[in-house]
Amino acid sequence: MYAIIEDSGSQRKVVKGEIILVDLIDGGLAEVGKAVKFDKVLVVGDVGGSAKIGQPYVSGASVDGEIVESVVKGEKLYIQKFQAKKTWQKKTGHRQRYTKVKVTAIAG
Repeated sequence: MYAIIEDSGSQRKVVKGEIILVDLIDGGLAEVGKAVKFDKVLVVGDVGGSAKIGQPYVSGASVDGEIVESVVKGEKLYIQKFQAKKTWQKKTGHRQRYTKVKVTAIAG
């Protein structure tokens, strides 16, 4: 069974037992093992079978998860700025922080 959920403005496909990275929960202070519920479920279906498609969300469907790690750093991204024909350039980096969540159940 799989589901497509909406979290923080992005959509992602999840399967039971999968570990996903979501935006920080409780500002990175969430306890490990805390239960998390995703209510904005767009699609629920079986692999190779039928699927329920919501308009926009499937009523009564939810995805349950458990926090594995409260703060995880993503990969480093580099931002480079420069002005042509001048001797000015600037390079900075950024690492986004996420919460690691394991999907425990899909209901719907």
